[in-house]
Amino acid sequence: MYRQIAEDLQRKIESGELERGAQLATEIDLQKQYDASRNTVRDAIKWLTIRGLVETRPGQGTFVTERIQPFVTTLTNEPESGGGEATDVYVAQVEASGRTPTNSEPRVEMQKASRVIAQALRIAEGTDIVSRHQQRFIDDTPWSLQTSFYPIELVEKGATRLIQATDIGGGAVAYIAEKVGIKQAGYRDSIAVRRPNEIETTFFKLPDDGRIAVFEIHRVGYDEDGTRFRLTISVYPTDRNRFLSFVGATPDSILPSSEEDD
Repeated sequence: MYRQIAEDLQRKIESGELERGAQLATEIDLQKQYDASRNTVRDAIKWLTIRGLVETRPGQGTFVTERIQPFVTTLTNEPESGGGEATDVYVAQVEASGRTPTNSEPRVEMQKASRVIAQALRIAEGTDIVSRHQQRFIDDTPWSLQTSFYPIELVEKGATRLIQATDIGGGAVAYIAEKVGIKQAGYRDSIAVRRPNEIETTFFKLPDDGRIAVFEIHRVGYDEDGTRFRLTISVYPTDRNRFLSFVGATPDSILPSSEEDD
């Protein structure tokens, strides 16, 4: 019985009768509609969920999953550019693919360096740092979260815009080079895949069972003396992101966001 219900709902989804993003009827309504028990309806929903056709959102209900066109982010760039972390670079990359990028205003905080941040920046735990956090969207869909951490000494040396809750034109890396004379000579990326936390699940509108993981990328920037002067932590859901990394002599063109390598 549950397979019959699931297959009927699947037919409605694939035909467009149930549109992508639409909310399914409640369990009680589905029980009445199919003259089925609560457990049978739940088994049908589970069957659809496993196949990625529907998703349950905490406190909201069950929805038909939306088809998301992945976006390709290039991880390797010129060292001094800071990569796609700079708002201008990010906007240009997304617009080049024919899509619409937006981002939240930066949330700026003064913090004490946690153990993870202190180890990444090679500073003492508890040292004063500045954090700059932004939410990023593509076509109004939540796409990534980014938080950058900087030692407070950069502000004391003149990079005062780091503590202002506004975008920094050209990116913080170029701004720091201009104001403080600290140029980024290179950066190191560390990439992990993990389950999303509660905040990420809500923001990205992910299933609450952790079925869709997130990439977490820690990027540490180095100056010309090899000193670490910034840490950027970016979080990307795996269902809507792809990454490219170029090494050696390769064509300069970037694949369209919908194209995948074999």
